[in-house]
Amino acid sequence: MRVRVLAVGTRMPAWVRSACEDYLTRLRGAFPVTLTEIEPATRGAAADPARASAEEGKRLLAALKPREFAAVLDERGSGFSTRELAQWLKGRMQEGSDLAFLIGGADGFAPEVLQRADLKVSLSRLTLPHAMVRVLLTEQIYRAHSILVNHPYHRD
Repeated sequence: MRVRVLAVGTRMPAWVRSACEDYLTRLRGAFPVTLTEIEPATRGAAADPARASAEEGKRLLAALKPREFAAVLDERGSGFSTRELAQWLKGRMQEGSDLAFLIGGADGFAPEVLQRADLKVSLSRLTLPHAMVRVLLTEQIYRAHSILVNHPYHRD
């Protein structure tokens, strides 16, 4: 199973890049996860948010593979505890199909992306900055993997 994080945005602060790279490096040996940045739509004072969302949606859908399981991060999605996420990932691993977590842009997901989603996942009911979501997601994937391999990183 291959795991990818598809995230709208290409100019992240150094602390985001550093934190994500740290967790992705920790995962590299046994459970590789890759991060693919999707070019955001041009925004300005007169920009139409629906147009921007639609443009980013096309780019996200183009980056998805046809049989890839798409887990869209959305505050209205299903919430997992860390242990539940670990068990869900274990099930996905046993199934063997590739998995992509999608992180949208500033204006959310286009309806077509939400329609393509196999699962909508919420990291929190709070609206979070997209840069922070990258860090939280990669850390939680690392933590879930740590649980599955009985590594002492996670403590209840």
